[in-house]
This record gives sequence, C-alpha cells and structure tokens, in this order.
Amino acid sequence: MEKFENPINKKDIQGVPGPDGILRKSLAYNEDALLCNFDMKKGAKIPLHNHKHAQIGYVINGKLKFITEDGTFLAETGDSYVFDGYEKHGAEILEDSDVIEVFTPCRKEYIPE
Repeated sequence: MEKFENPINKKDIQGVPGPDGILRKSLAYNEDALLCNFDMKKGAKIPLHNHKHAQIGYVINGKLKFITEDGTFLAETGDSYVFDGYEKHGAEILEDSDVIEVFTPCRKEYIPE
C-alpha cells in the first residue's frame, strides 16, 4: 500500500461517482482503516448490500433513512451509526447530505489510483 503525505484535505481529492447522486472521496487510510467523505443528493438511493468491512458513519449535515434486514432508522445532522461486517444495509437520501464514514479493515477497492 502506497504511503501518502499528511494532511489530506477533501478539496484536493477527486470524487468518485457511486450510485446516481452519490460522490465518494477517499481520504486518509492505512491497512487497518479507510476514511471517506460522501456527498449525497436528495433522492439518491443506495441498494441493500453488505461487505466484510465494519462501517461507522457520522452525518455532518443532512438526513438519511437507512434500511436493514431488521427495519429502518433515520440519521440526521449530528447522528452517528455503525454497521457490522456482513450486516445488510442500504439508504435513501432524504435531504442533501454530507457524511463521513470509516471502514475497517481498509476497503482497498476505495483507495485512489
């Protein structure tokens, strides 16, 4: 894994489009964890999915509805949340949202080329 220079500022990162209305910026990372910033537009949807990585998020601003196999919950400005590895989850973006998430172990497919 290539070493990068600290600090990393999101304004210097090229965004990677995800599902329609979602832009991901991969920020700092090492073998153990990866920090991402997501710009999510109202109306965007993230389909139900899972992955081996634990996912911890914080809503800087906005409002999202998360869908899990156990039901749904809302997360809005100031809220944090966690999904364990392999836990199925998806989302509907209810307001334009700015979210940060940490994935552990590192999601190597999210490392910029």
